[in-house]
Amino acid sequence: MPRPERGPERGPHHAAEHPSPPDPTPDPARARGLLARKWAYLLSTSVVVQHTKSELDAELSQQLDRICALLLAEPFDPAPLEELGEQFVSLGYMTEDGLRCTTEVLGRGLLALPDFQPTDRWADRVAVGLGAFATGFAAASRRSVFDQQEALRLSLLKAVRDAKWRLRESEARFDEVVTSSSSGVLIVDLDGTLVRANAAVGEILGYTPAELAELTLFDLVDTESADALRKTMDELLLGGPDRIRQSHRLLRKNGDVARITLTTSLLPGEEPGTGHFVTVVEDGTELMLLQGELNRQALHDVLTGLPNRQFFTTHLEAALRRADPVHGVTLLHLDIDAFGMVVNSLGSRAGERLLVHVAQRLRAVVARERAMVARFEGDEFGILVENTASTPEVAWIVAAINAELAEPLFVEGHGIAVSASTGVVVRPPHDTEPAELLRSADQALRRAKAGRRGQWELFHPARDLADRRAQALAVGMPGAWEQGEISVRYRPVVALSDGVGAGEDSGGSGGVVGLDALLRWDREQPLEHDLCVELAEQTGLVLALGEWVLRTAADQARWWRDAVLAVSLTAVQSADADLEARVVRVLEDTGLRPDRLVVGMPVGVLSVSEAAENLTVLADMGVGTALHDFALGPDDLAAAEALGVRRVRVARRLVDRRTSYVAALVAAVREVGAVVEVDGVRTDEQARWWRSAGAFAGCGPHFGAAVTAAEAVSHFR
Repeated sequence: MPRPERGPERGPHHAAEHPSPPDPTPDPARARGLLARKWAYLLSTSVVVQHTKSELDAELSQQLDRICALLLAEPFDPAPLEELGEQFVSLGYMTEDGLRCTTEVLGRGLLALPDFQPTDRWADRVAVGLGAFATGFAAASRRSVFDQQEALRLSLLKAVRDAKWRLRESEARFDEVVTSSSSGVLIVDLDGTLVRANAAVGEILGYTPAELAELTLFDLVDTESADALRKTMDELLLGGPDRIRQSHRLLRKNGDVARITLTTSLLPGEEPGTGHFVTVVEDGTELMLLQGELNRQALHDVLTGLPNRQFFTTHLEAALRRADPVHGVTLLHLDIDAFGMVVNSLGSRAGERLLVHVAQRLRAVVARERAMVARFEGDEFGILVENTASTPEVAWIVAAINAELAEPLFVEGHGIAVSASTGVVVRPPHDTEPAELLRSADQALRRAKAGRRGQWELFHPARDLADRRAQALAVGMPGAWEQGEISVRYRPVVALSDGVGAGEDSGGSGGVVGLDALLRWDREQPLEHDLCVELAEQTGLVLALGEWVLRTAADQARWWRDAVLAVSLTAVQSADADLEARVVRVLEDTGLRPDRLVVGMPVGVLSVSEAAENLTVLADMGVGTALHDFALGPDDLAAAEALGVRRVRVARRLVDRRTSYVAALVAAVREVGAVVEVDGVRTDEQARWWRSAGAFAGCGPHFGAAVTAAEAVSHFR
């Protein structure tokens, strides 16, 4: 790479021959800016300023321009520089360290500026100017200190005045609170002397303020409470809890003892071991009475004043423990018959008066016995009698109760007389739980109400065990249905033709004209149709289960020839408001013709208008209708004729009543246009007789048991 050409070498002799040009004239503004930045930097390291770096540079640059202008002014006057020093104090960052820094920087820097050249001419003026600046600063600083001291003095005076005002206000509020408080307030010296007491203390204890002033706190408490109170005060003095709340027995002026709650706290004084106790006095007498009343109300019925179920249960537990080993106790659970009718017809006020009347009558019946009468809820009552040798028999007690209730109670011109259904438990074991005993009485009451009104039922353990087992089956039935344990079986309905039975002597069997859809619960001990529907009715499952049976059987009936599907309804299903919709839904979903379905209702349910209406609507739809459990009586015959029923099924209990009278009634049924079926046929002889009496068809063990859907197909081969 070629080297650049070098110029001619220049030595010292050459530089001397050609001297460099002189420096240009210095810029005054630039020199001042440099001095201002130096001033700002050194000042910020000496004192704490509230400006940013750029703000401080700008501020001091302006101040430096003003100083220079004042020093260069003709004629020169140092007074404005003194004023400028005063203004520096007001900027907030000029302290003694700031003044020292300022005089050092300006004392050297001003004379170096181009404005003040030559320095000999301006030195005196700069010195005088900076002195004036310092003088103004000192005078302003002194005034600032005086102003601060005065402001501090005024602030202290105001603080003292405000403190005194707040103290007076606090004392006034304290006086107002103490004076108007319903609780007593005592201010007590450390030795127990009463310093002050409000009016409430006098009202609680019966003393006047003058009388209280002559007493100590220990004069107001009895001996036992005085020792405990001294211990409390010593504990507070030793730095214990902030306040202590205790119950004490205080003495009223008249000598009575008052149950008082004292809340004591310590107000310490300025010196250790000095101060006062503040004791708040609360009279608990009314509170105790109120709590007692609330407890009584919690355990008693407000309307009748009788104990409630909670109180009765507690009393029952104690009575069982102390019962006579021979005679024991008797528990009666009563329900007022027709109470709902009284309320609905005469109003709730009449019902309340009736309940009060019943409570009084029940008390009167057992007034001579060691007994408790309680109101449970609604129109239910309980009576517990702790038996003795002279206690009357249960039958007498129940009869006496109903005799008392039979006396009319007149409410707004209406004479009301009622009866009671009663469940009774006599001499239960001593270790019986109260809850179990009440359940037993309730179960007995339910059985009593299932019959006529005004009856009573005695609790029987064996019957209760059977009922509980049946109820366990009923509540477990939905789960069994969900698990597929419940199925539909089909029982043949056979025509009573020349060959009337399946037996060897029948000469052949009549044709199958239909199949009954029946329920079966497949379990360790299978449950047949009648028990299944009885259990399902107890829980309301029968409605959903019945529709399922109808749907399942209708879907299967499509594979049968022209035989009809017969479905028996319970009383609950017959009066179901949605029965029509259920049947229509099944027929539409399965495609079964209405004329191939026969729906049977128990004849006894036709007294319910909803059931009779459902039967009529189904007949209008083309569905076959039948009356089951037919007793061949005049009323049943009239119902069949009025509703246009074309099938009746004779009750099983009549299958053996083969008399001319029964034959005549069968003929009467046929005269109104209905055919007769007979249920429960067990023998060939029964089948022949009913055929001769005019029955169309029969079903029962003689014609075959209920079978599965697959097995039912064989009836049509």
